[in-house]
Amino acid sequence: MAEQNFVDFVRVCCRSGSGGGGAVHFYRDKLNAKGGPDGGDGGRGGHIILEGNRNVWTLLSLKYRKHVIGDNGGNGGDKNAHGANGKDIILQVPLGTVVKSAETNEIEAEITRHGEKKIVTPGGRGGLGNYHFRNPVNQSPRYAQPGEAGLEEWKILELKVLADVGLVGFPNAGKSTLLAAISAAKPKIADYPFTTLVPNLGIVSYRDNHSFVMADIPGIIEDAHLGKGLGVRFLRHIERNASLLFMVPADAENIATQYHILLNELAKYNIELLDKPRLLAITKSDLLDDELISLIEAELPENVTVVFISAVSGYGIDKLKDLIWSQISSSIRDQKAQPMELEKQVLVVPHREFKPNKNNRQASGHNEDDFTVLNEFDDSGFPDPKNFEHWEEEESEIIEEKPID
Repeated sequence: MAEQNFVDFVRVCCRSGSGGGGAVHFYRDKLNAKGGPDGGDGGRGGHIILEGNRNVWTLLSLKYRKHVIGDNGGNGGDKNAHGANGKDIILQVPLGTVVKSAETNEIEAEITRHGEKKIVTPGGRGGLGNYHFRNPVNQSPRYAQPGEAGLEEWKILELKVLADVGLVGFPNAGKSTLLAAISAAKPKIADYPFTTLVPNLGIVSYRDNHSFVMADIPGIIEDAHLGKGLGVRFLRHIERNASLLFMVPADAENIATQYHILLNELAKYNIELLDKPRLLAITKSDLLDDELISLIEAELPENVTVVFISAVSGYGIDKLKDLIWSQISSSIRDQKAQPMELEKQVLVVPHREFKPNKNNRQASGHNEDDFTVLNEFDDSGFPDPKNFEHWEEEESEIIEEKPID
């Protein structure tokens, strides 16, 4: 993958479509002069939707597309004709994309599966036609509800690469060499620091037709959290990894010191990274003999599993694969063993209290309180009560209990 084509952070302005207005119309034909109101509802505005695509690897397609605008919904017609819904804008993003609000920096959605869709900016709902306002007292309402305006929001899209194990180490620690030796990936390899400027992924074959994904990120140095070197922004790509592989070369002045520096940089970026299973690989071990290995082992940290490897000669590679697979399998079992938690999700039911302007045939406007943006929509732009367990009309809220993903 070309370095200039790897984009893992973009800001996009998403503007959803506005809903169409309800129609004011009365049924007339040659046999029925006063058929009553039959104004149809307006169509909803187009959503801005993100869809996961396993064939997309970066956010390059959105780098130069700063404004995404949805279509407006059509107005209602006679004979209760529903207005056309605005066309949804579907953006293809790679798996591992996180959506944040540019104002609050809060995470709003995550795309982790192929074909998964998330509505990031919902379109405005269509207004109700005058057919909905008929009653015994007012049998010929000459007003309808206007459509709801769409939303305009700035979103931050971040890509966090999905991999099973992430490589962490100083520049020239042998990370890219290892990835190239045990997978079909072809990262750039050279004898100068910061050869790797973008993350690289490789699929590593294992026994019994098993495999796992390894991620190589650019090297980090001491005080990287202060902006030295390439900084720590690429550490976002190992936040989802099941295991971390720390790599320190055998010719380092102090292996234990370098290992603790790497741990400190991870803690400065995200303290939760220290909770992940980790291994320490001593690279370039083909330069060592048994006596030197014994001396180095006496100075290594005791709270981490250590393996001596050489990507060039293949020494220790099989043992490394066994340890990585053991940690990945153990992490998956722990996730399955965790009890399923329930969360209570409260969605506000949109109330349609409407006070028309009787001096006009159609309402001149609407109050902001007439609408509340929903988190769930059906094709018509309104929530479907059948999808929820409990509906409380008086409190205007829907309560649903569902398991946390």
